[in-house]
Amino acid sequence: QVQLVESGGGLVQAGGSLRLSCAASRSIISIDVMGWYRQAPGKERESVAVIYSGGSTNYADSVKGRFTISRDNYKNTADLQMNSLKPEDTAVYYCNARFLRLYQNEDYWGQGTQVTVSS
Repeated sequence: QVQLVESGGGLVQAGGSLRLSCAASRSIISIDVMGWYRQAPGKERESVAVIYSGGSTNYADSVKGRFTISRDNYKNTADLQMNSLKPEDTAVYYCNARFLRLYQNEDYWGQGTQVTVSS
């Protein structure tokens, strides 16, 4: 098991920046994928960015060029740097740790952190 705690959310004006951090309760070296997801009111949770244990990344089209995900296997953290924020980025952001399995992946989630972007 792994517990995840997010931090760094808040209120920011459009065009501003925030950095979200996800701290894991154990080593993340063996965690296959670390990711950030978000859920806006009335919408489904969506993937924002993921980073694999080898360092490769994937981003949602809506955040490409603005957000950067990183992981530190020594500090056991996964961060999301968000630049050029837009009002449509407003959501609760969740950290995810995923162990890839043959039949069903094993997922762990943080409690979420609110990001609000004002226009």
